[in-house]
Amino acid sequence: MRTTHLLYLHGFRSSPQSVKAQKMAAAVQQRHPAVHWWCPQLPPSPHAALDMVKNEIAGWPSKAGYESMAVMGSSLGGFYATAVAEQTGCKAVLLNPAVEPARDLARYIGAQTAWHNPDEHFFFEPRFVDELKELHAGPLKAPQNYLPIIAKGDEVLDWREMTARYAGAHIRLLEGGDHALSDFDQHLPAILDFLVLA
Repeated sequence: MRTTHLLYLHGFRSSPQSVKAQKMAAAVQQRHPAVHWWCPQLPPSPHAALDMVKNEIAGWPSKAGYESMAVMGSSLGGFYATAVAEQTGCKAVLLNPAVEPARDLARYIGAQTAWHNPDEHFFFEPRFVDELKELHAGPLKAPQNYLPIIAKGDEVLDWREMTARYAGAHIRLLEGGDHALSDFDQHLPAILDFLVLA
């Protein structure tokens, strides 16, 4: 079965302009131009973000036929990607995925600036923490559908927590690295092999 539709979900304060999103978009365009690529700017509200995603992918192919969708997510986007994969049964590539964002982002309540556009501001509301609690997907139904790429050198998230959350998945555990996965190019071949893009 080939992946014909690929969704990419960015992290907290990030955007489709992130280095990883741009590199993945370029790889898909150059090597698999027939694949439908979608990397939306996610709203600050977790509920609003996943509602937008669900509405868009409602017409995408599922695992029932020869075509299928897959999802990629980085950091908070990895948490969202897990929710999407658990609901759809699709493959998921996770880049240093957030495991407990309700806990970790509680200290960021208030005014925030976007990484890729310092002029862009948003307010992270207290209710968003509750929304993150509600969106936690629970135990994985099919760990083999996941390719988590986890850096022990992640300065934001605990690699032990990430590996425990995705036990049984095709984990790529990096000895060093960082939260941004600055060596993303090195992981592209494994990502493309796993996704089996059309």
